[in-house]
Amino acid sequence: MRRWTVRTHLAGLVALATVACARGEHATAVGPAVTDDAGRRVALAAPARRIVSLLPSFTEILFAIGAGDRLVGRTAWCDYPPAALAVPSVGDGMPPNVEAVAARRPDLVVLYRSGPNATAAQQLERLGIPTVLFDLNRLDELAPAARRLGVLTGRGAAGDSLARAMDSLASQRPEPLAPGPKSIVFVVWDNPPIVIGAGSYLDRLAGLAGARNVFHDIATASAQVSIETIAARNPDFIAVLSDTATPPRYAGRPEWRVVPAVRNRRFLFLPGRLFGRPGPRAAEAVRELRRVLEATP
Repeated sequence: MRRWTVRTHLAGLVALATVACARGEHATAVGPAVTDDAGRRVALAAPARRIVSLLPSFTEILFAIGAGDRLVGRTAWCDYPPAALAVPSVGDGMPPNVEAVAARRPDLVVLYRSGPNATAAQQLERLGIPTVLFDLNRLDELAPAARRLGVLTGRGAAGDSLARAMDSLASQRPEPLAPGPKSIVFVVWDNPPIVIGAGSYLDRLAGLAGARNVFHDIATASAQVSIETIAARNPDFIAVLSDTATPPRYAGRPEWRVVPAVRNRRFLFLPGRLFGRPGPRAAEAVRELRRVLEATP
């Protein structure tokens, strides 16, 4: 979770007004304006030219709409596309390092909407640095973020194009897997066990790939459950977000052997850099998960 947050910076063109709760976006006579997911009206004097992105997902979206050259700051986890690595890092934690962000003299800081980030946004606003807060937990939140970033950067057409692609993916119906249905569980923490529910991007990716998340009945993005509950749901596979094929540490603990998929080493290793961030590569992630499921007996 911490890896999904980045830091912001200072410069200051125009500050924002905290007003309407409506979710819209348009360009005014003064400059581009949107309403962010905190219900704040964010208005700029001109399209943003110096942007600090505090989430890998936002960094990927900005590059995808042709605004990657506007980035002057990123998190340590923003490593895609490769060109992002040339952008100075402002740190990797949550809340953001306000001083490091401000040192990049941005005219816009893009943050994931969370409590600590909302506080950081207020601090940046007091420095005269415009900020925008977006939700990005579910697949269907990608399109609105892309559209509004397109507006704020003057790349509206590109933002709309990416948004249409994301909307199209989100509305697709999954095709059945050739070997037959398979069930999975995403265990994102082991002590206490925390699993992914229906409110998560990963749940939707699993469905589009033809799999069933055994905790789809949980409405939130994630929830704490017991090991016994996981065992009772008896998933075919444990999905592990990792860039290596090393079993998680809990796989060797006696209490976890009650879960058949753990006992039988039925792990799906999914690249964290692809699956750990909602973004323009969502369709690629669906294809990769489907390939892994079809290739695993």
